[in-house]
Amino acid sequence: MTADSPKSGSTSKSDRSKSNRSGDVFDIDRIRQIVELMEQHELSEVDLQQSDDRIRLTRGGSQPAVAAPAAYAPAPAAPAPAAPSAPPAAAAGGAAAAPPAGTITINSPMVGTFYARANPEAPAFVKVGDSVSEDTVVCIVEAMKVFNEIPAECSGKIVEVLVSDQEPVDFGKPLFRIQTGG
Repeated sequence: MTADSPKSGSTSKSDRSKSNRSGDVFDIDRIRQIVELMEQHELSEVDLQQSDDRIRLTRGGSQPAVAAPAAYAPAPAAPAPAAPSAPPAAAAGGAAAAPPAGTITINSPMVGTFYARANPEAPAFVKVGDSVSEDTVVCIVEAMKVFNEIPAECSGKIVEVLVSDQEPVDFGKPLFRIQTGG
């Protein structure tokens, strides 16, 4: 019964070892410990997965900050489809600055730090050649210790990654180019 009662001798180390033995990352006491660790280490988000179960914890009153950048994201996306029709004239003057025809540029919706992967050990969200849909997360931009997932906002194929992992980005900075289907 000791494996079933995680409260007996509840220190963070003993609970951690009991959770690992029982394999239940999603026990309420374990979640409380994770929240305490998030506070101690000033983490704003933790994403855990065990088999087919997944839990994502975010803390702080910054949820509106996550929603607010999404409201700004369509603004750069709206001019982007119009941009491919205008650059052919600009392409004659500066081919390097003009996006290729039939591509859409995903721009940073905020000032922050670009992350190509969820954590240093994880694979990149996307790479050149990957197919994406409108809701595919292509990167994270960290702004004021809030990790904001950036969606592709269109369907297509990644043809260019324009920034490096952990690179500072400004509002409107091009992050990716996507070849659209039409």
